[in-house]
Amino acid sequence: MEKNLPPTGEERQVQALGGATIDGTPIAYIIVLAAVVTALAFIPFSVVLASGGSMPLSQSIFPLLGWLLGPLAGALASGIGTLIGVFFAPYTAGVPFVSVWGAVLASFAAGTMVLGGSRRYWYLGLTALFVLQYCLYGFHAIAQNGVSPGVFIAGSFVDWSGLVLFVLPTRTLFARWINGSNVALVAVGLFLGTWMVWGVTHLSETTITYFMFNWPEEVWITLIPIIPVENLIRSTTAAVIGTGVISGLRAMNLVKPQQALY
Repeated sequence: MEKNLPPTGEERQVQALGGATIDGTPIAYIIVLAAVVTALAFIPFSVVLASGGSMPLSQSIFPLLGWLLGPLAGALASGIGTLIGVFFAPYTAGVPFVSVWGAVLASFAAGTMVLGGSRRYWYLGLTALFVLQYCLYGFHAIAQNGVSPGVFIAGSFVDWSGLVLFVLPTRTLFARWINGSNVALVAVGLFLGTWMVWGVTHLSETTITYFMFNWPEEVWITLIPIIPVENLIRSTTAAVIGTGVISGLRAMNLVKPQQALY
């Protein structure tokens, strides 16, 4: 008589997503995080010297939404939340269509920081876009508006540093840290990942606004120390908020979105 043997093979875990989803993310998650983005849009943290207005604190969590929800769902949540914030908190909206574009792009770029699978090459399209924009940005500033090359390079430090980090394997290194179990490395990954993602996002946004406003070299010189401080604030806030959120989500029995990095 055959004995009942225990099952063998790889253990599989089945999770029911429950309800409608977008790219493997429950719509309820997108709605909740879009509401968080809108709420943070009411809180300014810096003034935009070139065009006036203030920057919202919600910018700090745009990359986090890409890591929590994936590139498509994260971009949708950030875009919806920012669009609503444009109407209810116009003093932090800046140029509305550029603000919405930046929110969508930051979350999408962060969401492409995958460790494998079919989406590991998505970053290549973004890289081509960012390189093209940096070339256009530099040509317009130096060749057409007479900004000295040294001032342009110093004034775009956040932009090109983010682009370099995005192109190099540091992109996947930060993703491993965010995905790992070491809380300290999670915080470092969130900080550096946000600096990187907002570097390329700032590049994309500023390429658009510079063609609109053409601020003179004097403004460039003024912005040289300010822009890195702004990105430092974004990155620090993202590390503090993100570490707490990711630690909490890991401790709770919630369905994890299929494209989430954490």
